[in-house]
Amino acid sequence: MWNGYPEETNAPYGLAKKMMLVQAQAYRAQYGFNAIYLLPVNLYGPRDNFDLQSSHVIPALIRKCVEAQENRNREIVLWGDGSPTREFLYVEDAAEALLLATERYDGDKPINLGTGEEIAIGDLARMIAAAVGFTGDIVWDATKPNGQPRRCLDVNRAQRLFGFQARYCLRAGIAQTVAWFQAHRGSIREVAFA
Repeated sequence: MWNGYPEETNAPYGLAKKMMLVQAQAYRAQYGFNAIYLLPVNLYGPRDNFDLQSSHVIPALIRKCVEAQENRNREIVLWGDGSPTREFLYVEDAAEALLLATERYDGDKPINLGTGEEIAIGDLARMIAAAVGFTGDIVWDATKPNGQPRRCLDVNRAQRLFGFQARYCLRAGIAQTVAWFQAHRGSIREVAFA
């Protein structure tokens, strides 16, 4: 958390998160305010934002693979080179973690919420392609940025302090999310930014 300036593509967001922790700890110390500070990894699941202009990696990959499969495209093009790693947490697990933390945790230490397992974006893309049934090629556009090289958290504190352990493995969560997207695709609204 305090190991230098955040990675450039995430710096404003990362600095804001650091300041929220400082503020929560100060309010706790000065006013006895019961502030807890939780750091969830990348969340995904049903009802996610599947808009290709504003979505995160899992919903974007699902949509790209589904549309490529339907259109019988031979390839999809993805940013970077596929080497960065990320950790993901299924939305139902995240909801359970938030509930457990609010019921059982009253401390000033930041708590990571995740699975403790990381996956390379290239492997994630292949996993999602398989879940959707897309058998075409995955082409990497290395002229586009990779972003932060690695993101995986130590989640032992959540287990130890309030008993949280994720129930969904990534493959099962992806299957649930793909099924939801395919069933609700007609009612998904695009997110427009002006």
